[in-house]
Amino acid sequence: MKAVFFDTQPYEKDFLLKNIPEGYTYSLIKEPLNRDYPLNNEIADTELISVFITSNLDKEVLEKFKNLKFILTRSVGFSHIDLEWCKEKGIFVFNTPHYGDYTVAEYTFGLLIYTIRNMGRGATGVKTDEINMNSYTGVELFSKTLGVIGAGSIGRNVLDIAHGFKMQTLAYDPNPQDEKYNYTSLDNLFEKSDVISINSPLTDETYHLINKNTIEKMKDGVIIVNAARGEIIDTEALYEALLSKKIAYAALDVIECEEILCTDSKNCTKVENIKDGCLEKFYLNQKLLKLPNVTITPHMAYNTKEAVERILEMTKENLISCLNFNSDSGAKNLVLL
Repeated sequence: MKAVFFDTQPYEKDFLLKNIPEGYTYSLIKEPLNRDYPLNNEIADTELISVFITSNLDKEVLEKFKNLKFILTRSVGFSHIDLEWCKEKGIFVFNTPHYGDYTVAEYTFGLLIYTIRNMGRGATGVKTDEINMNSYTGVELFSKTLGVIGAGSIGRNVLDIAHGFKMQTLAYDPNPQDEKYNYTSLDNLFEKSDVISINSPLTDETYHLINKNTIEKMKDGVIIVNAARGEIIDTEALYEALLSKKIAYAALDVIECEEILCTDSKNCTKVENIKDGCLEKFYLNQKLLKLPNVTITPHMAYNTKEAVERILEMTKENLISCLNFNSDSGAKNLVLL
């Protein structure tokens, strides 16, 4: 079977060269796959493509692959893949679930504490010999209420960590799984939470879930942390709420239209590859970066040695599943059948 791997990083290349199962002929490509990627006939003829979230597999991209049977995303989320198109064309999609259940939860708290305790400014003050202790005053988590939106595997781990800080917790999830977590309505979570952590997948229902109207329901001085997907927050509403101090701090590992920020390929910033409305979001994100009460990191919550190893091992499993695929019985990690 012919396979092409996009978004391939050096650490992935070493693993893949040693572990791609027999039965594959393959190419490893550093750049992400998007509308402007220069496909030649050899690549377009592939039966399997593997990507990371920096690729954008919309209909216009996918229809160029006439023999495509499988898509393997090296991520939990699959909002960068047009699943409706895949379903229509009988293309099977695999992901790598649960690799970062603890990894992302740990990072959520690290990013949160870094932001609300002004650690970045303090560290910069030491380096520049311009220490101003008055500007480093933060807030503590003890006795605060943490509301988690999206109490899946990651969200539940976030809730567990919160108890170590002696926080009160609330959880919202459309499919509650464990009664020990204090599930509540979304409106009640907005009203009662001092800190809101977003750990939900991006779906039609969660797109811009945090918007002007929902922010108005929150406490004054609420703290927002997002290590899920940037599009869950309306950037304009967030920026306005930060200026008004309705939101005291924003700790963000993800932002809307973050693909524009990628640096590995010029294709990322070509106008024809930028989604509608993303130039405006990019401008707002630049303004967010200048605010002292905002931290933005480059979608790196997943990035630990252990988590990356789990991603690659699951990718290997998915490759084996595709070689022996039986549509009647399905397969592990199959998103779309």
